[in-house]
Amino acid sequence: MTLGLLTPVLAACGGAPAAAPIKETVVVIQTTAPEVQTVVVEATADPAQPVVGEAFSTPHPILSDAKVRQAIAYCTNRPELIASVYPWLSEEDQAALVMDTNLPKGHWAAATDGITTYAFDPAQGAALLDEAGWTLPEGAQVRENADGAPLSLSFTTTNAQFRQTWSAVFIQQMAACGIQIIPTYAPGSWWFGSSTGLARRDFELGAYAWVGETDPKGSTLYACNQIPLPSNNWEGQNYMGWCNETASNAIVAANNTLDTDERIKQYGIFQQEFTKDMVSLPLFNRSEAAAATNRLSNFKPDPTEYQTGNVEEWAVSDGDTVVIGLTQEPASMWTLIESSAVQRVAGYLTGNNGGQGWAFTSYSYDYQAKALTELPTLENGGAVNSEVEVTAGDKVWNTAGEAVELAPGVEIVNAAGETVTYESGSVTMKQLAVTFTYKDGIKWEDGESLKSADFELGNKIDCDPASGSVSLSICESRQGVEFTSDTSYTVTYLPGVQWPEYMIYTLSAYPSHQVLADGRKLADVPASEWQNLPEITEDPLSIGPYILESWEKGQSMTFVANPNFYGGEPKVKKIVIKFIADTQQAVAQLLTGEVDVLGTETLGAGAEVETVLKAAEAGEVQGFTIASPTWEHIDMNLFVK
Repeated sequence: MTLGLLTPVLAACGGAPAAAPIKETVVVIQTTAPEVQTVVVEATADPAQPVVGEAFSTPHPILSDAKVRQAIAYCTNRPELIASVYPWLSEEDQAALVMDTNLPKGHWAAATDGITTYAFDPAQGAALLDEAGWTLPEGAQVRENADGAPLSLSFTTTNAQFRQTWSAVFIQQMAACGIQIIPTYAPGSWWFGSSTGLARRDFELGAYAWVGETDPKGSTLYACNQIPLPSNNWEGQNYMGWCNETASNAIVAANNTLDTDERIKQYGIFQQEFTKDMVSLPLFNRSEAAAATNRLSNFKPDPTEYQTGNVEEWAVSDGDTVVIGLTQEPASMWTLIESSAVQRVAGYLTGNNGGQGWAFTSYSYDYQAKALTELPTLENGGAVNSEVEVTAGDKVWNTAGEAVELAPGVEIVNAAGETVTYESGSVTMKQLAVTFTYKDGIKWEDGESLKSADFELGNKIDCDPASGSVSLSICESRQGVEFTSDTSYTVTYLPGVQWPEYMIYTLSAYPSHQVLADGRKLADVPASEWQNLPEITEDPLSIGPYILESWEKGQSMTFVANPNFYGGEPKVKKIVIKFIADTQQAVAQLLTGEVDVLGTETLGAGAEVETVLKAAEAGEVQGFTIASPTWEHIDMNLFVK
C-alpha cells in the first residue's frame, strides 16, 4: 500500500500517517468553540520570534466570523448542486451523495451524534447574517455592514466544466441570500501548483476535492500545526488556517492510537467541532457508475474496492467468458512500480500485488481478510503493542516519521502518548508487533506451494531502493521480520511506530523457485533488474484465481482460470480485458454485448453514464451508481495576507 499526503483530486491520492506535534507559536482567531481559540502553528527558525504581523495573521474581515460561515452553509442547497451535474440520478440517489462531515455516510468513523447539520434554510442563513451585522438595505441585492462595505467574496476553483457547472448554481444561491460571489476559474496547474493557489492560500472561498480512503487520517488537513505559513515554509494542508484545539487534539489522537473504539470516539469529537465551526463546507460525494451484462452474477462494484476484488465469485448464466472493457492499458503487471486503477483491475486476477485484492479486500470503507486467515488486530491477539525501554543509541521512530538513533535532541512519542525531546537515560516507548497468518493450501499456478522464502524475497525486493519502489517508509519503520512458518510471519516495528492500518501492511510474496527464461532463479536476480523482467512485469506467475495467458499490447489481455487457486477453480473460465480508447465506444460495445463489464475507472461520471443507466432501466444491462470516495467541498480562508 502506498503512503503519501492526501492530495487534491487532480492527482492520485493516498493517505499520510498522523503528523506529530511540534514546537508552537500562538496566534488568535474566532471560532465557535469557544468564540476565541488559540491557533498553534509551526514555529519560526527562531522560536522567540513572533509570527503575529506576518502574512495570514490578520483575521479575514468576513470569514473569520463563524456566523457568516454557518450562514453560507444554510444558504447552500446541496441537492440542487448535485442535480446540476448529475441530472440522470434519482432524487434518492442524489440525496445519498450529500455529505455532512468530512467523512461519507456509511464510513466506519462517520459520526451522527452531536454533529451540526446544515439543511437548506435560507431564512436561517439570513438571520445569522443579520446577527453578524450584514444587513440588506431596502431595494439592494447585496448585504452591507455598518460601514457600507458589501458582503462580497472571491470564489476560486478549477476551470473544469464539472466545477463551473455546480459553482454557477452555488453563486446564484449565495446571491439569493445577499452574498456577492466573484468567481475565478483557474487552470489546475495554478490552483494545485506547488507554489501557487492552494499551496499559498491564495483564495477566500476555494473549491476542490479530496479523495477519501478506508482510513480517515486527516491530521495533515486539520491539525493546528499543519497551517501553511511563510514562517514554516508553507508546510501543511490546513489551507483554511483553522485551529480549534479540541478538534486538533482529537484528530491527532485518532491518528496516534491503535484502539479502534478510541479512534471512532476521537473522530467523532473532531467531526462535532468541524461541523460546528464550519470552516470547510462538505458538499457531496462524486457519483460514479459501473455496468455489467445481465448474464453476469456476483458483480460487486464498491466505492473503496476495485471491480475485480471478488472476481473468483463471478458466474455467468451462459458461456464461460467475461469481457472487461478498459479505456487505458496497464503499463506493467508489477504493482510496486505502477499504482493505477487499471493495473489493479488486472493485477487482482493474478494476485501479484502482494496485498490488497489478494491478502485482503477493502469493501465499504473497511478491511476484510482474504488469503489471510483473519486480519491481525490488538483485539484478537494477532498484534501486540508492548512497552519497551530505549536508551541512547537505540534505533527508534521519531515524530518526523524517520528511523533514527536515539540521541539528545531527538523528538519522540513516549508510551504515554506524550511528545518529548530525549535528553538522557531511558524512555518507555510503544513497540508494535504484528503476526500475519495465511490460509493453508495456497499454491502458485505451477502447483508449487507458497513458502516462507517467497515472503522473504518479497521483503528483500520491495525494501530495496534499487527496485524502483516509490515509498520505503513502511520498510524503514520495521525493526525486523521473523518467518515462523511457510504461511506465517511476524513484523516487529521500531519503538515509536504506531501505524493505524497495521493490520494490512503485509509482505509481498514472489515465487522464489521460479526459473527465468535466461536460466536464473528469480530469487537470485538483483532488485535493480526486476523492472525489466518479463516474468514480473508482463507474465507474472499467478497466485490468484486467474493465469495471464496472453497480452496483445494495445488490444487485449486474456486470463484463464487457475486450477491451483486455493479458493477453488473459478466458475468463469476465461476473462478478457479489452482496451477501448473511447468511453462512448466502450458503452456502445456493452450495449451490443461485445463487452460484459465496464467499471467506474472506465465509465466515471460523464454523459455516457446516463446512456448506461437508461439501458439499465430498460432491463438491457445491470447498472450501478456509486457514491465515490472523492468529495467536493468549499474551504473558507480565515485569514488575509
